Amino acid sequence: MANNSRQNRPVRRTTRSRVRRRSEGLFSRFRQPKYEFRPDTLGSGWLKRLYLTQLQRLNILKWFLYALLCVLFLVLQDVILSRFQVLGATTDLAPAVILLISVLVGTEYGSIFVLVASTLYWFSGSAPGAYCIALLCFASIAVSLFRQACWRRGFSSTVLCAGVALMVYEAGVFLAGILLGLTQWGRFYRFALTGAMSWAVMLPLYPLCFKIGLIGGQPWKE
Repeated sequence: MANNSRQNRPVRRTTRSRVRRRSEGLFSRFRQPKYEFRPDTLGSGWLKRLYLTQLQRLNILKWFLYALLCVLFLVLQDVILSRFQVLGATTDLAPAVILLISVLVGTEYGSIFVLVASTLYWFSGSAPGAYCIALLCFASIAVSLFRQACWRRGFSSTVLCAGVALMVYEAGVFLAGILLGLTQWGRFYRFALTGAMSWAVMLPLYPLCFKIGLIGGQPWKE
């Protein structure tokens, strides 16, 4: 009898454990989850240490592509297009790209972008002088405010306003050259032709800038 009682003990324990498991599985269905909403994934590797959300990473990618586009056109202008001249004038792609992007994104983000981009443009050594920072910032912000007040954002309004800003910039560079004794009044047509050729480059460049601006959602609301 003693042996039979010993053999029955583990059987009772196993049956009790089974009953507990079934009860726990039954009540676990009615338990509320600890978190109703799951937080955004922060990435993996070194990106996880920066604590960046998906939207923040997309915004960084967008502005990185804008900066890369400005650098590529600056190198293209200095290395290749500066050797080709039409009536003594050539294109001026770096200010054209900077003004097009700044007018496209609006004054809220464009004012910061044109300030940083024009400063880097001056430090690159291709700018005519430090006054180009003030000219680019003034032309960009003034034209962007006018466009936001009078026109809706679109292909024609953006390219037209960016082209006007570029012509204002070229006129300012010409006047600065006159005051500094670096040019003559008879060469004004060269600056006007430079602005017109650079303005024409904005037409095929706008779709690319617009597609980059859609990364992470449009930052502007009108």
